[in-house]
Amino acid sequence: MTAPGARTDEEAEDLDVEEVLALVKENPGAPPGGPVPAHAPHHGHQGTSHRPAEHRHRATPWPEARTTAERAARSGSRGARRAPVSVPLDAALGLTLAAPLTALTDLPSFDTSAMDGWAVAGPGPWSVRAEGALAGHAEQEPLTDGEAVRIATGARVPPDTTAVLRTEHGRSDDKDRLHATGEVVHGQDIRPRGQECRTGDQLLPVGTLVTPAVIGLAAAAGYDALTAVPRPRVDVLVLGDELLTEGLPHDGLIRDALGPMLPPWLRALGAEVTAVRRIGDDAEALHRAVTTSDADVLVTTGGTAAGPVDHVHPTLRRIGAELLVDGVKVRPGHPMLLARISERRFLVGLPGNPLAAVSGLLTLAEPLLRVLAARPAPDPYALPLRDGVHGHPYDTRLVPVVLRGDEAVPLHYNGPAMLRGIAAADALAVVPPGGARPGRETELLDLPWAAGGIGVCFT
Repeated sequence: MTAPGARTDEEAEDLDVEEVLALVKENPGAPPGGPVPAHAPHHGHQGTSHRPAEHRHRATPWPEARTTAERAARSGSRGARRAPVSVPLDAALGLTLAAPLTALTDLPSFDTSAMDGWAVAGPGPWSVRAEGALAGHAEQEPLTDGEAVRIATGARVPPDTTAVLRTEHGRSDDKDRLHATGEVVHGQDIRPRGQECRTGDQLLPVGTLVTPAVIGLAAAAGYDALTAVPRPRVDVLVLGDELLTEGLPHDGLIRDALGPMLPPWLRALGAEVTAVRRIGDDAEALHRAVTTSDADVLVTTGGTAAGPVDHVHPTLRRIGAELLVDGVKVRPGHPMLLARISERRFLVGLPGNPLAAVSGLLTLAEPLLRVLAARPAPDPYALPLRDGVHGHPYDTRLVPVVLRGDEAVPLHYNGPAMLRGIAAADALAVVPPGGARPGRETELLDLPWAAGGIGVCFT
């Protein structure tokens, strides 16, 4: 059993000395078992130096940082005048409608059978025609009273049909006459023309997210393509000389986790990833990549701190970019940044540690890309925590959780350099400064593929 107020090895291994000192200074009389600081050093690269202490005091509060990213994207969308595009149905998943989806035909466009069975006219018993009515075939001759025809689901109903008699509700006598085994109601199991919509009806408004069901509805309504808001184009710039692209870590080199992880994650957030470039710790190469890219958003990994090879801030100053967010009061990930490169282009600087980079994605990149792609904002929601979570004394903390019934269960391995927790998570819990006790209602950020929505689109 862990002593009250003690930290487990998992909690201690990413403890930031600077944060411990801050906690002691700000709360010298904290009772045992009270809130203790979150993990962790937030590095410029995937395992190097972090921002100086004074930067914390200029950092933006976490909710304000997300609002700033949304506001910047709205301004950028207006400045760029991003024209809608016509997209084939098979490429439209995850886009947002830029024009209403209006029915091009009645649905159904003719009276159809809702069941396999017989189309019948008048009261029974009925004589059955030799040739049946199948889906996709031409319209049959009208039925006369006392006449029936075998019919398949989806087939056009012959004129003057009274009802469709399901297969299980009919029987034949020894004279091949059809009898109903129950009451036959006029119009039963017939889908009349225009039951779902009439030509010109608005089926879905502007701003609707294109899901698989929307694609199916559009196809049924006669569409081959949809008018949609284009995906924002994103270039990913991976910084750091210490990164390997294959094999095991060795000789001070580590595997690059962000280069493989970020593109599918960004696509899940609605972006079109146009390039992944490995820049290393080369200031001139970074400058060339930033100034020659025509992407709407650049996402950099690492290099956002103030170390000797952290070149993001100097590069932004060199090109005259406007820093909108320079550090966020969140753990992990506080050295993240958001800059406006030009009227319609942005740079999101992510910390180099993997979970810190995820924090940056969901704090700055998600709201920025969501607005640029005109996706609807998710409804906020909260669940009680099954277990208490240690907090940072003055920063928000994002902690991976799994959802179990009506509770959120915090996961271990949630240090800034760790992906083991987030790989198993359904969401991130937004833990306020000071921490959260068991049972406290806590805001959750869904991970795109865990939300059961369009986030599962990786293409």
